[in-house]
Order: sequence, then C-alpha cells, then structure tokens
Amino acid sequence: MSREYRGKRVVVWPAYLDASLSRGEGRKLPRREAVRRPRIEEIVEAAERLGLNPVVEEAEYPRRWWEQRRRVVVDKMGSKLETLRAIAAEIRRLRERRRPA
Repeated sequence: MSREYRGKRVVVWPAYLDASLSRGEGRKLPRREAVRRPRIEEIVEAAERLGLNPVVEEAEYPRRWWEQRRRVVVDKMGSKLETLRAIAAEIRRLRERRRPA
C-alpha cells in the first residue's frame, strides 16, 4: 500500500475476518465477531454500503504467500480494528438478508 494512504486507508485481507482461521493464521477479530469464509465480493459490498470506497488489489497474503489472493483497501473509520468489526457486522447483515426464509 502506498505511503500516501498511511493512516487514512486500511488493507482488509479476507483472513482478517475469517472465523474458520486461528489468530496465528491471520484472523484479527474474535471468533464471535468474525464471519466464516468471507469472499472478496462480500467485503467489497459491505465496504460500499458503509461508504468506505473499496479498491480490490491483486496480492499474496504474507502468511499464505503461495496462494493467489486479493485484498481490499478501504477508507479507515476509527481504528483498523473498528473498521474490520464494521465490515464483518455488515457482511453478517447481508448474509441474513440473503438467507431463504
């Protein structure tokens, strides 16, 4: 990420929000706040709904460099952790709406 964004934008790797991963594998949120296997498309949609201007970038996640991955760069709202919590909560809301009755 460019230095010009430092402090204003945050990188969101799907692993940060993934409840199926351990902290050692990259999860940043507590399991109860995280979501299972978040997709890039869900992260982008949640960030758009929150007004965070998401940008998808091709990159390898450092802890799993052998896998081809993408990340999302978003505007920061509060701290990085607060931004991640808001995105995860929005993904949960999106999934609830899409769940068949």
